[in-house]
Amino acid sequence: MFVKHHRVLGLALAACLSALSSNATVVLPKILGNNMVLQRNQQVPVWGKAAKGERVTVKFGKQTKTAMPDTAGNWKVWLAPMPASAKGESLIISGSNKIVLTNILVGEVWVCSGQSNMQYEMRKNSKVNRPDTSTANSPIDEVERAHNPSIRIFLVDRKRQLKPDSTHSGWSVAQDSALREFSAAGYFFAKKLQAELKVPVGMISAAVSGSRIEPWIDTTAYNAEPYFKTIKVSADHGKFYYPMIKTLAPFAIKGFLWYQGESNVDEPLNYIYKMQVLINNWRSLWQNKNLPFYYVQLAPYLNSKDPKFTNETLPQFREAQAQVLKIPHTGMIVTTDLNDDLKNIHPPFKWEIGRRLALVALAKTYGFKIEYSGPVYAGMKVDRDQAVLSFDHVGKGLMSNNGKPLSHFIIAGADNKFVPANAMIVDNRVMLSAPSVKKPVAVRFAWDEAAQPNFYNKDGLPAMPFRTDNPLNYQPKN
Repeated sequence: MFVKHHRVLGLALAACLSALSSNATVVLPKILGNNMVLQRNQQVPVWGKAAKGERVTVKFGKQTKTAMPDTAGNWKVWLAPMPASAKGESLIISGSNKIVLTNILVGEVWVCSGQSNMQYEMRKNSKVNRPDTSTANSPIDEVERAHNPSIRIFLVDRKRQLKPDSTHSGWSVAQDSALREFSAAGYFFAKKLQAELKVPVGMISAAVSGSRIEPWIDTTAYNAEPYFKTIKVSADHGKFYYPMIKTLAPFAIKGFLWYQGESNVDEPLNYIYKMQVLINNWRSLWQNKNLPFYYVQLAPYLNSKDPKFTNETLPQFREAQAQVLKIPHTGMIVTTDLNDDLKNIHPPFKWEIGRRLALVALAKTYGFKIEYSGPVYAGMKVDRDQAVLSFDHVGKGLMSNNGKPLSHFIIAGADNKFVPANAMIVDNRVMLSAPSVKKPVAVRFAWDEAAQPNFYNKDGLPAMPFRTDNPLNYQPKN
């Protein structure tokens, strides 16, 4: 069924391209258009369809490249690596017809994907009127104020993506009506990145509300993973991957952002392997196994209002998300402080989501010497009746962000009965104890769906939830 679904989508795309190229005209995929950003400092492909025997010439700046279509009418050229440029130029593609794409910049390009929290539009974000955690990324009236021509956006439309656009109008400057419909998290990521790098930034958003992870994965890649040989796959497997991700490649990009999981929250171990398949699948599609993949750990939410979930369902899933960090070139942001209504699965603080994702990218991809993560559990020692915890990403130091005693630490002895712990920061370690626990054996932190702890580093980033007892132990495939 899944292979057939893939074949039908592929034939549909081929038919669309073939129909438009039947008059011996050069045809471009929708992702190539006016106002786009080309990835700097790496080879940039330009591709499309043309009639057999029709020489295609591509000119951009001082570069001129030519190609002949293959027997199926496919052609592709590679522009040599270019430095960033904020001055708009035209990209000219000529065959029997001539296409002039205007106002093209060179900078950084990222793809953001997932479900509704990534899709969450700027028009929703602009209604939020709360004190902001970051003045530089204030969401208040952002749509009305945004007018930075160095930020460009492309919103993938699942239905229209399969139909080549003769107007080449998919890309827009990040402002006005185009921005209102664009991913808030993606935009604020771009805003922070552009402000720090001082180069143009292009964001491609391909997200679908309510989507599980499976539809974003190539059927073939999923079926090749031994872990899933005996696990049933949903019938809609791959239905977003083919029209919304595969059609973007090989457009030159820097990396991926991912905000998804709410629809898979009840299967933590399976989700780890699904993430592994998705990440490897997308990197393989772009033929770059080192492409960065940065993602969002889910925020507090009352899943247990549904009787099939407990208050530990979300912590277990977040633990699975954290395990994915074992895959090379990945990064994750913590969001335990970014929901002011635990009955709302769509937290409004997307400007801070974007900012934190940008911190990860700036540190891990662009080499900035900044702290990009809150405290991460590194180890535990027992000193008589105390558990002494050490952490990575201490940054400028550990702290309580509200000046009150550290919250949401629980501790257990050999009886495995967890009780609230007294927690103190001493020399950038956390000392835990409880009167009823004479010899600590296990510790948990923020191990509840509603937990909104006050444990941070002085860089303003919250600590990652964890447990020391029976954690998942995923080992990535080489």
